[in-house]
Amino acid sequence: MVSYLVYGLVFWPMAGAFLSCVSGRRHKKYRDYFVGGAAVLEFGLASALLYQLITGGMTGGILGLPGICGMGLSFTVDGFRAVYACIAAFMWMGTSLFSIEYFAHYRNRNRYYLFWLVTLGATEAIFLSANLLTTFVFFEIMSFASYVWVAQDERDESLRAAATYLAVAVIGGLVMLMGLFLLYHQAGTLEIDKLREACRGKDVYAAAFCMLFGFGAKAGIFPLHIWLPKAHPVAPAPASALLSGILTKTGIFGVLVISCKILLHDALWGSFLLALGVLTMVIGAVLALFSIDFKRTLACSSVSQIGFILVGVGMQGLSGEENALAVRGSFLHMVNHSLFKLVLFMIAGVIYMNLHRLDLNEIRGFGRKKPLLAFLYLMGALGIGGMPLWSGYISKTLLHESIVEYTEGLSERIITPVIFSAGGMKVVEWAFLISGGLTAAYMTKLFAAVFVEKNNDAALQERYDAQKNYMSPLSAGVLLAGGLLFPVMGMLPGITMNRLADLGQGFMGLAKAGERVSYFSPGNLKGGLISIAIGVVLYLLAVRGWMMKRGGNSVYIDRWPKFLDLEEYFYRPVLLVMLPKVCCGVCGALDTLVDAVVVLLRKTVYRDHTKMSELKEGNWFTYILGSAMNNICGIMNRIFWKKHPNKINYKHKLALDYWGLRETIYMITRSLSYGLILFSIGLCATLIYLLVGAVK
Repeated sequence: MVSYLVYGLVFWPMAGAFLSCVSGRRHKKYRDYFVGGAAVLEFGLASALLYQLITGGMTGGILGLPGICGMGLSFTVDGFRAVYACIAAFMWMGTSLFSIEYFAHYRNRNRYYLFWLVTLGATEAIFLSANLLTTFVFFEIMSFASYVWVAQDERDESLRAAATYLAVAVIGGLVMLMGLFLLYHQAGTLEIDKLREACRGKDVYAAAFCMLFGFGAKAGIFPLHIWLPKAHPVAPAPASALLSGILTKTGIFGVLVISCKILLHDALWGSFLLALGVLTMVIGAVLALFSIDFKRTLACSSVSQIGFILVGVGMQGLSGEENALAVRGSFLHMVNHSLFKLVLFMIAGVIYMNLHRLDLNEIRGFGRKKPLLAFLYLMGALGIGGMPLWSGYISKTLLHESIVEYTEGLSERIITPVIFSAGGMKVVEWAFLISGGLTAAYMTKLFAAVFVEKNNDAALQERYDAQKNYMSPLSAGVLLAGGLLFPVMGMLPGITMNRLADLGQGFMGLAKAGERVSYFSPGNLKGGLISIAIGVVLYLLAVRGWMMKRGGNSVYIDRWPKFLDLEEYFYRPVLLVMLPKVCCGVCGALDTLVDAVVVLLRKTVYRDHTKMSELKEGNWFTYILGSAMNNICGIMNRIFWKKHPNKINYKHKLALDYWGLRETIYMITRSLSYGLILFSIGLCATLIYLLVGAVK
């Protein structure tokens, strides 16, 4: 029974993707209902799997498909995996139903839904994977399939953001693959549950750092977060909800495999992750506070919330075996963040459906007389802001208390410091509280702009106020189902949050939860209230006082310095300008050196060979190779390097049109030259590694 459920979760959406294309060619409405029905069925399968686990119907073990990719693909189920398989299916179900209204007037919906369902199957496979090869294979499928989501609108900014997303995915994937090579060389296995014993006493830090680079790129960890603020504003809102809520968690899943299966209770590794987490948490929150675009604010918020989760993962390593608070807090904040972003990005989708803009100065006042939309936004905002009685408060309290508990142990010299002293941990605690305050401030900024303030254009405000049918009953029902979860989970943590944490903690190496936390004690409430107070001060002083132009018509001003854009002023110049120039310089120097050696040989060793100049240079192999390379370059010039970007072989045109892939190929080729450069770099690095290993 369990094997059928697992294989169904992974492969049913992939089969459904092609069925949706076929149905979409005949009737678009049937296709939309089919996709919604496929997502509902997927949630039913995931719920059945979770029920089997809770009721003891699981027999355990690994389900394998041997022979595929050498090692075979394998899957397994535990509490963590079952919960996240269920959350992923729930989010796909909600966004698929919401998409029926959202995409009503979109082009290329066949293409979108094809890759939508393929990504669902790949994401489920990642969470259910039993070995890292399976994780890697489906990680790459997920990355390339979700690329189409970002490029869906085919506008210049969409294609540019999609190119950034693809570049990060390619670089991250290749570095991750290098990490898997190193890990297999050291441990002799990639089976996740065997890694702890296999890596004991081995030097696996190099492998861990390479894998962290790959998984961290997808999670949005600083400084690899650049794709999130660029991709979310241009991607459709349902896609943004999944990119932020679920696809980033596949990256966190990989980070947890490294931290809890390979380097369990490693204080040095924990210190490194804690430092990364603090940077990600603070920088993401600051970016969100400065943003004046609704979806970009939510995207930067995702970076910050990933930082909160990473702080918890770092505290797991630092706290050693006494890490119950950090383990449970990390897992619950993962769950919370996924659900928060489902609701908040769909609210952004409602706004965009009606106005086709997201700049705060343009959408200002849209929600003034829309109480349902305001209520739903408040549920998500109060949850992510850590307000007591909402679910975000529970997970943030656990994370905060893990920092406090560890700091007290350092102060009392119960714990020997590794990197962070008691004073350093105090800085971490205040960074945590201030980041919580920044969260409250930017969520208040969005609420005030959309639901409280009036638009500067009085006629436009009248139209906003008169607009009543701004979303369908189905969309409202989906949003309401998600939004009501947050107060229910926050008010009843004993029967909701604690049970979820009990299911997820085993994956992170925690057998017993230890003493239950009194979430609403004065000491725990103090931390949450400090963050809220900081948020109020930041909103009044920074947002209202500095980030708004005062006067007759007040407006929000983007005060973020342009030169701090990492992508535009660091990554692109380095990868697209400096690196090619350096490589060309090295190749030119080598070419000159070879020519010099040949001339020297002719002048010395071969000076008596009078007919040397008449000999043909090379042999049959070099001539064939040269001809092949010339032909390949000609094909590249015609297809990939945009000299003839619209030229597609006519005999394949009908098939491509039928599957809705012709535009997709065109989109990909517009950014493939960039991807090919990155692929070549990774391939060369891989070959060097294999050659060095062969010499040894």
